[in-house]
Amino acid sequence: MFQKDTIAAIATGMTNAGIGIIRVSGAESIQIVDSIFHAKQAGKTLVDLPGYSALFGNICDGDCVLDEAICLVMRAPNSYTTEDVVEIQCHGGIVMLRRILELVIRSGARAAEPGEFTKRAFLGGRIDITQAESVMDMIHAKNELAARSSATQLQGKLSEKIKALRAMILNHIAYIESALDDPENYSLEGYSEELKLQVEETINQVKALLSTAEEGKMIKEGIRTVILGKPNAGKSSLLNQLLGEERAIVTEVAGTTRDTLEEDVVIQGIPLKIIDTAGIHDTVDIVEKIGVDKAKNSMEEADLILYVVDGARPLDDDDMQIMSLLKDRKVITIINKIDMEQVVDKEWITSKLHTSVVEISAKTGDGVQDLYECLKNLFFHGKLTMNDEVYITNLRHKQGLMETIESLQRVLDSIEQQMPEDFLTIDLMAAYEQLGYILGESLGDDLANEIFSKFCMGK
Repeated sequence: MFQKDTIAAIATGMTNAGIGIIRVSGAESIQIVDSIFHAKQAGKTLVDLPGYSALFGNICDGDCVLDEAICLVMRAPNSYTTEDVVEIQCHGGIVMLRRILELVIRSGARAAEPGEFTKRAFLGGRIDITQAESVMDMIHAKNELAARSSATQLQGKLSEKIKALRAMILNHIAYIESALDDPENYSLEGYSEELKLQVEETINQVKALLSTAEEGKMIKEGIRTVILGKPNAGKSSLLNQLLGEERAIVTEVAGTTRDTLEEDVVIQGIPLKIIDTAGIHDTVDIVEKIGVDKAKNSMEEADLILYVVDGARPLDDDDMQIMSLLKDRKVITIINKIDMEQVVDKEWITSKLHTSVVEISAKTGDGVQDLYECLKNLFFHGKLTMNDEVYITNLRHKQGLMETIESLQRVLDSIEQQMPEDFLTIDLMAAYEQLGYILGESLGDDLANEIFSKFCMGK
């Protein structure tokens, strides 16, 4: 999986900008760039430059000067990839960046594959796979919470927790193996009870990590939020209010929305993937019925349902039908149109649905701040300051933790059944390897290549 040739790619966005960076990494990177770079300071070359030093000069194709540039040299192993790295910082025009990259490749480098710089950092031992994945997550972060969560993982916070768990498990495996090999110096008498307590504590720690997976998924992808209600309750007006723009068509005609409409928005730090739906009611209109069915399907996949009630109209059979669908779901009931005379009993709805109830006017924006506070309390316990807390945001990590618990639970079952100690080491080792899989220590080439293939070029 590890190719030792020299690679190059444009590391900045493919758009016109003040500065663009071309990254070159590998054993020949300094020599290759030095062959096309002429320093302004006489007698200076990149080859003689110490690490973390730079020179100003011209990038030249033969006698033709392509651009002025600053070349920064980072020497192995103190670089991102753990190899010799040169970054060419030039003017950020797309045409110029491509011309210089082509010149670097003609001079002996090859075009890097997506994520290959980070792959080399992983293979060089600078970062583990969880940190590598956090690099990609940081690049693709859709909100501040996701970016901060990725930064926490990049610092190795998750790795530290996983490594501590592995160290404890390995210590027990080593002790049992030593006792089986040298019973005169290592006793297993009463050891099963001690091991049981340690395994139970480890399971609790793994479960604590797993408990963050739901919030972690929402931080990374956004809270999948479905706006539900009967026709003309004000669902599209609410969407427009949350987005701060007229995204959905709003009319006095009931049934204007006939299909789902999805938008991503961050509201006071809360990431939402909002889905506006057709009004739920009985209809013989074929097209409208398809919209109603889509609304019900969207509800099944929702993290949160915003049930919009028209406060200016009495509850009817459509409302009763919707309420029957909301059982055992995370719901915020929104009584809309408080700018009009109210005929809906808030207390009755509260007792019927057992959900938080917020009164707003989607038209004027009154009460929307109360909805935001309700969202924070429902999903983040009112706190959006993550500090150094680790969230599980990756499905691969979640699966590894779940399988770790299964292996440790088998250890407890074996202790309960008074199985010989050598049986215990089998499942202890399985748990150890599952945690290692999260860190990338037992990662197959195919999966590693799949992970890094999702990266952008130049990273």
